Amino acid sequence: MSGSGNPGPGAAPCRFAHYFVLCGIDAESGLEPDELAGENFDQSPLRRTFKSKVLAHYPQNIEWNPFDQDAVNMLCMPKGLSFRTQADNRDPQLHSFIITREDGSRTYGFVLTFYEEVTSKQICTAMQTLYQMHNAEQYSSVCASSSCSMDSLASSIDEGDATSLAKLQRYNSYDISRDTLYVSKCICLITPLPFMQACKKFLIQLYKAVTSQQPPPLPLESYIHNILYEVPLPPPGRSLKFYGVYEPIICQRPGPNELPLSDYPLREVFELLGLENLVQVFTCVLLEMQILLYSQDYQRLMTVAEGITTLLFPFQWQHVYVPILPASLLHFLDAPVPYLMGLQSKEGTDRSKLELPQEANLCFVDIDNHFIELPEEFPQFPNKLEFIQEISEVLLQFGIPPEGNLHCSDSATKLKNLVLSDLVNDKKNGNIPSNALNMYELLKGNETIARLQALAKRTGVSMEKMAISTPLTEEKDGKLSCEELELRDYKLNVQLREVFANRFTQMFADYEAFVIQAAPDMESWLTNREQMQNFDKASFLSDQPEPYLPFLSHFIETQMFATFIDNKIMSQWEEKDPFLRVFDSRIEKIRLYNVRAPALRTSNYQKCSTLKEAAQSIEQRLMKIDHTAIHPHLLDMKIGQGKYEQGFFPKLQSDVLATGPTNNNRWASRSATTQRRKDRLRQHSEHIGLDNDMREKYMQEARSLGKNLRQPKLSDLSPAVIAQTNWKFVEGLLKECRMKTKRMLVEKMGHEAVELGHGEANITGLEENTLIASLCDLLERIWSHGLQVKQGKSALWSHLLQYQEREEKQEHSAESPVGGGTERRKSDTGITLPTLRVSLIQDMRHVQNMSEIKTDVGRARAWIRLSLEKKLLSQHLKQLLSNQALAKKLYKRYAFLRCEEEREQFLYHLLSLNAVDYFCFTSVFTTIMIPYRSVIIPIKKLSNAITTSNPWICVSGELGDSGVMQIPKNHLEMTFECQNLGKLTTVQIGHDNSGLLAKWLVDCVMVRNEITGHTYKFPCGRWLGKGVDDGSLERILIGELVSSAADEELGKQCRTPPQQKSPTVTRRLSITSLTGRNTRPNTGQIQEGIGEAVNNIVKHFHKPEKERGSLTILLCGENGLVAALEQVFHHGFKSARIFHKNVFIWDFIEKAVAYFETSDHIGDNEEALLLQRSSCKTFCHYVNAINTAPRNIGKDGKFQILVCLGTRDHLLFQWIPLLAECPPITRMYEENALLRDRMTVNSLIRVLQTLQDFNIILEGSLIKGVDV
Repeated sequence: MSGSGNPGPGAAPCRFAHYFVLCGIDAESGLEPDELAGENFDQSPLRRTFKSKVLAHYPQNIEWNPFDQDAVNMLCMPKGLSFRTQADNRDPQLHSFIITREDGSRTYGFVLTFYEEVTSKQICTAMQTLYQMHNAEQYSSVCASSSCSMDSLASSIDEGDATSLAKLQRYNSYDISRDTLYVSKCICLITPLPFMQACKKFLIQLYKAVTSQQPPPLPLESYIHNILYEVPLPPPGRSLKFYGVYEPIICQRPGPNELPLSDYPLREVFELLGLENLVQVFTCVLLEMQILLYSQDYQRLMTVAEGITTLLFPFQWQHVYVPILPASLLHFLDAPVPYLMGLQSKEGTDRSKLELPQEANLCFVDIDNHFIELPEEFPQFPNKLEFIQEISEVLLQFGIPPEGNLHCSDSATKLKNLVLSDLVNDKKNGNIPSNALNMYELLKGNETIARLQALAKRTGVSMEKMAISTPLTEEKDGKLSCEELELRDYKLNVQLREVFANRFTQMFADYEAFVIQAAPDMESWLTNREQMQNFDKASFLSDQPEPYLPFLSHFIETQMFATFIDNKIMSQWEEKDPFLRVFDSRIEKIRLYNVRAPALRTSNYQKCSTLKEAAQSIEQRLMKIDHTAIHPHLLDMKIGQGKYEQGFFPKLQSDVLATGPTNNNRWASRSATTQRRKDRLRQHSEHIGLDNDMREKYMQEARSLGKNLRQPKLSDLSPAVIAQTNWKFVEGLLKECRMKTKRMLVEKMGHEAVELGHGEANITGLEENTLIASLCDLLERIWSHGLQVKQGKSALWSHLLQYQEREEKQEHSAESPVGGGTERRKSDTGITLPTLRVSLIQDMRHVQNMSEIKTDVGRARAWIRLSLEKKLLSQHLKQLLSNQALAKKLYKRYAFLRCEEEREQFLYHLLSLNAVDYFCFTSVFTTIMIPYRSVIIPIKKLSNAITTSNPWICVSGELGDSGVMQIPKNHLEMTFECQNLGKLTTVQIGHDNSGLLAKWLVDCVMVRNEITGHTYKFPCGRWLGKGVDDGSLERILIGELVSSAADEELGKQCRTPPQQKSPTVTRRLSITSLTGRNTRPNTGQIQEGIGEAVNNIVKHFHKPEKERGSLTILLCGENGLVAALEQVFHHGFKSARIFHKNVFIWDFIEKAVAYFETSDHIGDNEEALLLQRSSCKTFCHYVNAINTAPRNIGKDGKFQILVCLGTRDHLLFQWIPLLAECPPITRMYEENALLRDRMTVNSLIRVLQTLQDFNIILEGSLIKGVDV
């Protein structure tokens, strides 16, 4: 339904209504059961559904909105025809529907369904025959149990008399001689804009004309012709009066700078759901989850769906949107894309009986029971409490309780009494008479209010004084007139929408600054849309207040946000999208009023200030009518046709309704501009198409998945079409997988390139988490596509469980899992860790043992995270899918997982994620117990493998440490279990020096996390023992992650850069003067090393806190600050062995301390002297504290502690000049030593001063036992 063709005379797309439709029973074809609606034949014939037909529609067709007969029929009567007898309730019902076209534009339908007596003898006889057959089948079971066979009926009878069998049988029968048969029929208006109130009034007046005792003033054709051809759409910002059968009807349309038209009463949405629930559902919609609305009443489904999508302004829902899902389209719930759908619940059915293909990411909204089921873990809307408080204030002013109203306006749906003034007096629709309105008293016990009060107290707002005005004007008897009620709904609507819109204006006030304008013209932009980034997400997030981040990082990944930004970019070349125009003008307004610096994002809540103006502009339009349409008038009709017969809708004369008057061009020009825009766009796309066939495809794709599936094609439900739709889903899923994995790679690679010094970082830990969460969601959707039978809420986990069951049966006969150290890889030292067997089942068991996770969805997510961290996701899923018998049992032929080629590509995309290191399991499940295995590897050539003393070890990580553990005698390997340590950082190793062979030369310690398989190597290369090396009995080793063999195969080019290592053997040995063979670094390299080390620490503190990694490595690692300073202190050190005894830097430090403690300084001036004295004092204090600490640390270890403490307490730059000027330096350093060069020392001081601003927190293991 595109905007092609020029509008004919009077046919401009700005007519109020496009079609008038009549649906019902086709007397010719009789009773046809509606198999697609899926009704069972146990139902009594009156409860079954039969096929309905479009009996008539006028005009025949409109070029710019072709009539889709099947779709309209299905949406007018989603359940098909229904029959009633005089004993049943036959109240008319109103509902509306929406058809979304391929290009995303919408058409609205408003339907009044009523019951008409069946006059066809044929149909009555057919019904009686059906009953006789049904009763014969049922009779025996009725005798056996009077209640159960009638379950389906009992639900439809008033509970009070459901017990009596006689009554049941009376209800369950139809006797042609005794009963009158009625059948449903509906009249419908199809309009371009959702003028719900006006259409409702028009249809009700039309129906009243059919049922009243007097015929209407004019034939019905006059009124229908009038609304189809002579009533224009009101111009933006104006109101219009036109005429129904009995009274005038007024409608109004917002101006160009107001919020777009929305005519569905939000009052009902809040009454049906309650405020708290509504905000939660609203958040799920913003995050593009799958939303399923559930209610017996079609109009409620429509009201809630339209209400919530209206509140999204300036964003628009971009995916499948079917507020009323016809029974024949239930397979659409299988759609593996975000959707917003409404499903009609049958009377008496329980939610538990509802089989939904996927629930991992589903938000289920049971409207009638005031109940919602939310997906696990999703971020809350920013400032949620203050937001709820602000909305409740608006609701309370209109007398609506924020927790909703369970008995809310049935009147809106069951039009028990069609005289509208009576309708308003129905006690149930929320119009509390004034004397009953002490609203505050009414709500005192309410929990939402209690929470709000607590919040108000904290924020210093007094709630007692909250002004709750009596709802607008009241009549003498405390009832509101119809017009006032309507005006009140309009005002409430606009005020609530203003509050919601204001949140987005505040949150995205400076979004424009982050839009990336990359293309010179529209054509190149559309062509390369896929490759282009349109929004600088990282910079935007770094500007936001911390509490907003969890929500915003998810939200800016959605399709609705991407489309909003696309529209912004497109507005350079074409007319602005109306939503965007209004939104931008509001931001401008904020800027004028608030002269706040845009850089200062604040999480302070700012209330909406435009409520009064918004309500006034609507009130003014409704009070002062701008335009009046032509009155209905007599048409040139044939006499005697369509004779009035009370209770029957007449057969209309189609010739007078087929075309409109020819002279009605006076309002055709109004829409010329929009039409010109459409034509321009069409020509533009045609011109692009002529250039290159691919362009059209790109333009389609640029608008992304989901879009081309916004609404299922309702008209053709052949298997071929269903298959094609499923094929679209499969292609869409594959494309989404490609985009997601690419994004995860680019982000991560970008981040790591930065750590290697190429460019700037652009991913936050938060963003990574968001991307992984959306990958989990995608996998759940893929696994629930085309499921045969649903088990549990997570399709992926249920598939894994069935696989596990089959494998475990076979496993008993096969090998046992690795326990002993049989499969060791021998290394040159002869000792290493046994290899971990790759096992999908083992990884499942790890997850199953985690008592913290309570649900299947949670287990599936934990398993995905674990597999991703182990770089086994693609391999595990390939193994899972290799069991084809199981896949066939679980999935229909069209399912994504059974499309060979796509499945292979999907696994290939996932394989690409192995190129980067994720810690998405370790960093999320921080409290679980994890088994670790450690191995100590000695250097056998130079020392004994096993020491006679009692060795101990303590492993530390970013999240904690294991505590000191004794290593069993004569063992080099041990396993231990402790709470997740996170990424491992240090190992302390030592012994008590007992026994004959106490000295021990350790090469390194290896520690492995037995769940994730991450292995860390802690190089040592030093002796532990008295009288050897620097006499240390314990050492602190710094860890590095060892890459697995699988990574090596992946190719070095895409590997994550290694973390900085702890000092290698050679460096350690060269530092202690064991060997002079190593080439010493020159002065330039040493100075560069210091600069680099300090620079790394500065960079560390400039990163967001959550991504900083380990400071220990930057201080004590291979290129850390300690190592760099050791190089400075070693330069020109007269170390050579003095009397065969090693001399260490620490010896020089101790000499300096001895000098400071004995001598009096002579300074140039008082001030310098005092400063120097205090520096000397602290220096001596620190060195003595390290020397007296109850630890057996060697001399190099002590130097390391001194540097760490000096850095932490910002004292290093004061100590260096002291050491450079003390007399022992001349004895222990040569002339050319760096420490004796005044310029070098000054530059060293300057470099170290840059660390002044940072709050450095040292890991406990580094300074344990040192008390300063």
